[in-house]
Amino acid sequence: MPKRSVTFDDLDLPTGKKTRLYRLLYQCGPGSGRMLVLPIDQGLEHGPRDFFVNPDSINPEFELRLALEGGFSAIAFQIGLAEKYLKAFAGKVSLILKLNGKTEIPPDDEAFSPCHATVDEAVRLGAEAVGYTCYIGSPRQDDDFVQFGRVRREAEQAGMPLIMWAYPRGKYMEQKGGRDSVYAVAYAARVAQELGADVVKVNYPHVDEEKRPLYPKEYRDLKLSPKEMLEHVVASAGRTLVIMSGGSKRSDEQLLEDVRVALDAGVTGFIFGRNMWQRRFGEALEMAGKITKLTQAGGRVSAARAAATV
Repeated sequence: MPKRSVTFDDLDLPTGKKTRLYRLLYQCGPGSGRMLVLPIDQGLEHGPRDFFVNPDSINPEFELRLALEGGFSAIAFQIGLAEKYLKAFAGKVSLILKLNGKTEIPPDDEAFSPCHATVDEAVRLGAEAVGYTCYIGSPRQDDDFVQFGRVRREAEQAGMPLIMWAYPRGKYMEQKGGRDSVYAVAYAARVAQELGADVVKVNYPHVDEEKRPLYPKEYRDLKLSPKEMLEHVVASAGRTLVIMSGGSKRSDEQLLEDVRVALDAGVTGFIFGRNMWQRRFGEALEMAGKITKLTQAGGRVSAARAAATV
């Protein structure tokens, strides 16, 4: 059986938060306590360049149709897209409203993502949760923590689940081995729990042998498999549910294998954007079906078998 460190029933949440989170985990998307989110915040974070590979995807209606027909638990939008495009899909596609964001133009040496939307606006738009990007280890971390604390209190008052996009960033993180090490990702997951996030989104950890000497000494000699690294991340998050980010587009086989390993390690779900909407619509639907098949089977279906069928 796949390892699960925490389940929905373990969460000690206020009624409003638990109701909305239950809908995301059991009534929308794959169900069975799993979450599959389609994010479309890359237009702000990266500009239009991510849409070049699939020109149809520059229109947010493409992602909304994909979220609806592909059986996603929710779509993650910045407020402008939610206000301009969501109305025709209201009640059909659940919303996670991103409350902060930035462009890629300034360097990430002192990364900080200012708020441009509020929890009250998320309530007005019928959102099931709000999202907040926190840059762990950035020199602007103190400002980030204060801003997140304000959002957390607003979410608590509104009964709104709070998902932290927990991203290790900044010049100091690079000095400790980079943002994708298991040290950095597990630390980000732990910070999310410590600061009060209900769900944390993290990237897959990777080992860079050239940077290993920069890791904190406790991590330098660790030889962990991909599954063991993810188990460490999940354990670090404790009673904060973990969803994995897809990052840049990769091969079908690698994506499905990553899903299987993550499920075996005990993650709650996935938030895959470019790996979905950078495909043609039919191809994206097919991939969403394969991922759903794996999540509903709890990772017990092999990635190769899932790749062969929908």
